Amino acid sequence: MERRKHWWNGTWGRLARRDVYLFEDAGHWWVESREGGADGRARTYEFDAEEPAMDCVSGLLAQPGDWRELH
Repeated sequence: MERRKHWWNGTWGRLARRDVYLFEDAGHWWVESREGGADGRARTYEFDAEEPAMDCVSGLLAQPGDWRELH
């Protein structure tokens, strides 16, 4: 599984930090929404194509925050 993209809401701190990850493996796509940093809670969504996965990402990035893509 390869991490393709990573977005962060720009807020430090365990309670406020949010991350969104996009993963791909052999044509299957996963979006992970994580609250609270590395040790926080994560929710994963699975897709068969990139387009619906990116639609999911767009919805998650509509949440409040100064979202930026990390490289």
